[in-house]
Amino acid sequence: MPGVLKTLFWGSTGLLLYTHAGYPLLLRALAGPAPPEAHEGEPSPPHELPSVSLIIAAYDEEEVIAAKVRGALALDYPRERLEVVVASDGSGDRTAARAREAGADLVLELPRGGKIRAQDRAVEEAAGEILAFSDANSTWAPDALRRLVSPFFEHERTGYVCGQVRFVNASGTNQEGLYWRYEMAVRELESRLAGVTAGNGAIYAVRREAYLVVDPRMGHDLSFPFNLVKRGWRALYAPEARAEEKMVPSIEGEFARKRRMMSHAWAIVLRGGLLSPRGYPATYALEILSHRVLRYGSPFLHLAALGSSAALRRRRRVYAAALAAQLGLLGAAALGPVLSARPFRLAYYYVLVTASLAAGLLDHLRTGTPAEWDKAEGTR
Repeated sequence: MPGVLKTLFWGSTGLLLYTHAGYPLLLRALAGPAPPEAHEGEPSPPHELPSVSLIIAAYDEEEVIAAKVRGALALDYPRERLEVVVASDGSGDRTAARAREAGADLVLELPRGGKIRAQDRAVEEAAGEILAFSDANSTWAPDALRRLVSPFFEHERTGYVCGQVRFVNASGTNQEGLYWRYEMAVRELESRLAGVTAGNGAIYAVRREAYLVVDPRMGHDLSFPFNLVKRGWRALYAPEARAEEKMVPSIEGEFARKRRMMSHAWAIVLRGGLLSPRGYPATYALEILSHRVLRYGSPFLHLAALGSSAALRRRRRVYAAALAAQLGLLGAAALGPVLSARPFRLAYYYVLVTASLAAGLLDHLRTGTPAEWDKAEGTR
């Protein structure tokens, strides 16, 4: 029995250290230095730019949709090659009317079916060679669309490109910004090596012929990159294509947001084909294992490390020290809601966000994953 516990402790602890710290270091070693052209130079000149349909799926977004449409029309992109499409997913407010008033080229008023089905319908009606997607509450930099489409010229098999979203936090306790900077650094290294393993809903684009109709419960952010790689397409990250979104104000709100996200992500992991290695290049399979499978399994690795170190604490000092460190993290997290010092807030954020991975799995197994979505509180 002690041998099993020791294996459990060292295995779980090693995997946690690898997925959070060792994997980014391995990526850096494998990817090598960034080529200068990846971050320099101007976007493609107008005569090279493809036609783009910018699709915005919206549910009860009357507060922000007009500003979103006006911002899209003001992008530094030839107007004759840009089509702005708003797909209103059963909105009960004036989302559709305000989108039309703001100048959207096409406004679809659809029955409530969820974000993915609204996007699918918009793709059917859209005319662009490149299909770009954005959330109603995100703001794009003026050159973001040029930067986003630029990688499609670099290789004819580039099928998916996601941009960089920055979260704006004017006030509140959320520590998502620090985590997100770490995540974006990992994403850039993955893009240079074998391709990104996930994107974001604020700013991404797909070549029309690469677009997939996926299960409406699963979403594009996680299901598109790996599915396109399996089909021989490249899935890349364009950090120069920038967007901003308002951050969920509180750590508790971030927990709720990530819990909802993970109820969709677990559907992809367990039923959507992410775990099947068929079609993955070896380096991309390594990325999926390291960044997705192990990361999503981190709550269970933490429980294994905590339980085994508690059982072994009297045998060697290393186990007692490991137990003390884990209890210290939990204690600091417990103080996070009442102490404003950043170490306590970061500990609270880490514990809650890690717990959200398990909570999302529980939600998926217990009640399933709905196709509809709701806005995160405080992000408009």
